[in-house]
Amino acid sequence: GNSPGSRGLHSKMVLISVLNNCLKNITHAEKTGKRQVLIRPSSKVIVKFLQVMQKHKYIGEFEIVDDRRAGKIIVQLLGRLNKCGVISPRFDVKLPEIEKWIVNLLPSRNFGYVVLTTSLGIMDHEEARRKHTGGKILGFFY
Repeated sequence: GNSPGSRGLHSKMVLISVLNNCLKNITHAEKTGKRQVLIRPSSKVIVKFLQVMQKHKYIGEFEIVDDRRAGKIIVQLLGRLNKCGVISPRFDVKLPEIEKWIVNLLPSRNFGYVVLTTSLGIMDHEEARRKHTGGKILGFFY
């Protein structure tokens, strides 16, 4: 349908599926022992998610290649990543509820990160705690 309401929903779904494809490709490339992986299209959310993974040394350098269309990203892999994924729909999570998501999504409390999109930007659960903010769950990696 082309009603204004459905268009908004569609663009949200596209954003989720673009991030989902990105994380699936990274997980697959890691499983098959590749040293790098090509992600396309690029998006702001993907770049922020990759920055969180990079900060914690789960992936290496990545380069955004602008080919004047959607753009693509070349990600260097370190062989450290077991799994990463998207949580959809993006549940609203208040600060005290983050803990149960950590328990549900990660193999152990001191292993891996839940990624949230908050009013202060995209960040991992530890940073969200330090900044005393909840948000919407984007995904996880470990």
